[in-house]
Amino acid sequence: MAQLPRTTRVESLAFVRRVLLPPVAKGVIIRRPHAVRAAQRLDLDRRGVRYLERLRDRYGPGPLLVGGRYAVILDPAHVRRVLAETPEPFGTETPEKRAALAHFEPRNVLISHGPERAERRRFHEQALDTGHHEPRLAGSLAGRVREETARLLAHAHETRALTWTEFARAWSRIVRLTIFGEVARDDEHLSALTTRLRHHANWAFLHRQRKALRAEFLQHIDALLGRAEAGSLAAVVATIPRSEATAVADQVAQWLFAFDPAGITTYRTLALLSSHTTYARADDRDLLRACMHDAVRLYPTTPLLLRATTAETAWEHGTLPAKKTLIVFTPFFHRDAERLPFADRFAPELWQSGEADRWTLVPFSGGPAVCPGRELVLFLGSEMLSTLLAGASFRITSSQTLDPARPLPATLDHFRLQFAVES
Repeated sequence: MAQLPRTTRVESLAFVRRVLLPPVAKGVIIRRPHAVRAAQRLDLDRRGVRYLERLRDRYGPGPLLVGGRYAVILDPAHVRRVLAETPEPFGTETPEKRAALAHFEPRNVLISHGPERAERRRFHEQALDTGHHEPRLAGSLAGRVREETARLLAHAHETRALTWTEFARAWSRIVRLTIFGEVARDDEHLSALTTRLRHHANWAFLHRQRKALRAEFLQHIDALLGRAEAGSLAAVVATIPRSEATAVADQVAQWLFAFDPAGITTYRTLALLSSHTTYARADDRDLLRACMHDAVRLYPTTPLLLRATTAETAWEHGTLPAKKTLIVFTPFFHRDAERLPFADRFAPELWQSGEADRWTLVPFSGGPAVCPGRELVLFLGSEMLSTLLAGASFRITSSQTLDPARPLPATLDHFRLQFAVES
C-alpha cells in the first residue's frame, strides 16, 4: 500500500508554529496567564484551525505525516477510529505525555501500557463511577459544593464582583473536599505541591525531575487517603481492591490535576450563561451539564489528544508505521466552520439531543480512554453553577465579548474574566 501524504518542510515548520506551539506555550499541564492572554489577543487558536483547514484542502483526509515522527488526523471518521481503537494499536503512552506527567505521577494510567494500564483504568472507573449520571456520593458531594459556593457567593455579594482568583480558591476547596473530605479542605500545602510540580511538568523534557518533591507529594496523598473520611472519594478508594501495580497515589494525583481544567470550564460556562441568558436556568441540572459540555467544546481544556501507534496501521490512502505520534487537534474538529454550522456559537442543545455524536465532538476524549471522571466533573460543575445562578445574576465586566449575535472568540482568557454580581 502507498505511503500516506507528507507535508513539506516549510509546512511542517508552519504546523509546529501554528498548531503545536500555542497550546504548549499556554501550558499543557498548568496554564500560563501571560501566554493565555497573548493567545486570545493574537487569535492563535483560530489560526491553528484555519491552517489545518488549508492542509486538509490540499492533502485530503489524511492522516498527514508531519516531520519524521508525527501524523495529524484531519478526518472525523479517523478521530472515531483512533479513539475507539485505544489502547491497541493507538496507545495513550506517548513520549511527550510521559515526559510531562512523570514529573508528578510517573505510574499514572495515561502513561501506562498493557496489564498495568488495564489495572489502573479499572481503578479509575470504579472510584469515579465512570458512565453513571450521578456518583454514588451525590448527596454528600452536592452538599459540600453548595456550602462552599454559598461562601463564595457571600463574598461576591459583599464586593459586588467575582474574579477568577476567588472562584479558583473556592473550586480548589471543593476539589479537596471531594477527594479527601474535611481533613483536606484547607490543605493549601497539598495544592502548593501540586502547582509546583505541574509547573515543572509544563517543561516536560526541559526540566529535570524533582524526585524528592514528587515523593513528598505522593506521600502526602497516601497520608490523606489513609484517613478515608466518609462521604469522600477516599472512602470509596478504601473499598476498591488494589495491588502494587495499581499505584493508587499516582492515580489520585491525576484527579488533582484534572479537576483544575474542570474549574476553568465551570467558570467559562458561567460567562457563556451570563451572556446567553436563555440557558441560565438554575433548577435544570441536565441543561447546565449540556452547557458545560458545550463550553469545553468551544474552549477545549485538552486541545491536543495524543496517541502512539503500537503497530503499523492501514488507512484509506496509505500505511502509517509503528512508533508514530498521532495528533488530534480538538479545536479543529470543534470549530471547523467549513463543516459545522454551529462552530462559533454556544449550542448546548447538541448535547441534550445527542446530535453531538454525529459531528464527532470529543471534549472529554472518547472510546476506552474517555475521561473516567467526566460524569463527576459535570455533576460538581452543574451543582456549583446552579447554586451561583440561584443566588445572584452575573454580568461580564472584563473586556471579553460573548455576544450571542456574533461568532464567539476562539480563545477565552479565564484569568482576566470578571463579573459584576447583583442580587
